[in-house]
Amino acid sequence: MNKRTALASTMLLGSFWIATPAIAENFQHLQQLMSTKECTGCDLSGSGLVRADLAGARLSGANLTRANLSRANLAGADLSGANLSGASLFGANLTGANLTGANLRGTDLREAYLVDVDFTDALVDSAYVQDAVGMPSELLSVEEVYNWGVAEAKRKNHKKAIAYFNRALSLDPEFAPAYLARAVVRAETGDTNGAIGDAEIASKLFAIENNPQAFDTSRLLVAQLQALQDPERQNQGQGGSFLRTVGAIGISILRLML
Repeated sequence: MNKRTALASTMLLGSFWIATPAIAENFQHLQQLMSTKECTGCDLSGSGLVRADLAGARLSGANLTRANLSRANLAGADLSGANLSGASLFGANLTGANLTGANLRGTDLREAYLVDVDFTDALVDSAYVQDAVGMPSELLSVEEVYNWGVAEAKRKNHKKAIAYFNRALSLDPEFAPAYLARAVVRAETGDTNGAIGDAEIASKLFAIENNPQAFDTSRLLVAQLQALQDPERQNQGQGGSFLRTVGAIGISILRLML
């Protein structure tokens, strides 16, 4: 064996012996968690914990990056200072959990139960929280909720889209794009009066914001909706053509307003 081959073999063996304890340690920590529900500071990165019963578990400072905790029961768990970046907590029960100082960047919290969760100093930017139950309003951005509504409107899920636009307006009652978006969806569902009312409010707010393009769009929508109420136009079949136009381009225009 020449010197180069020997060196390569030594490096390979060295890498193997360095890597092996880390894998063993991860498995040991996983066993410890499942048997005692206590594993503070443990390395549980990438662990599969789907539907695991971890109610009241003590996991402060644990490394749970990319762990799969979908549908897990973490009610009352201590996850303070834990690293949950990239982890899946889809549909998990986190009721009353302690997430102070936790890293939740890129964490999937969709449909999770977050009632009475302590998010003090937690890093929640870029977390996926759509349809999470109990997510504190102060941790949601009006733009994020608005975008959820736009996505549902594109799928023709009108009821859900309106619910999101309503929620966006509860966060910011003067968020003009939500009024205009809701007007478009209401027009598609045949609620012409409601659509006109929303478009009117949107146009006033856009005027205050000095946004001429959005203002003109709002006024055009108002004019078309009012024309739609003309019995003569309805008899000529122009109403259906207008609604098809709204469905084809309305939401795309709204999506670009932010």
